[in-house]
Amino acid sequence: MLRTNLVLLLVVVACALGAVASNHRARKLFMDLEREQNRAKELEVEWGQLQLEQSTWAAHARVERIARDKLGMRTPVPGQILVLEAGGNPAGPAQGARP
Repeated sequence: MLRTNLVLLLVVVACALGAVASNHRARKLFMDLEREQNRAKELEVEWGQLQLEQSTWAAHARVERIARDKLGMRTPVPGQILVLEAGGNPAGPAQGARP
């Protein structure tokens, strides 16, 4: 009887240690999951900010202002516009110019 009780005690202790280890691992994995979810939220916010920044940098008015002010570019007069047709023949200055 003593031997049976000792074996059962060892089985109960092993099961208890297994349950504790399992709970510890589950909590650790849950903490890792929460940390990664928070990181994903941070990355989504950063992605939104980068998209906003890209749209600001690529705004037509900004590009046009920089081309005019820093690069000295200007809109050509109609006589300087040359339109090429699909055949590669120039339509000539201001001829066939499309708006």
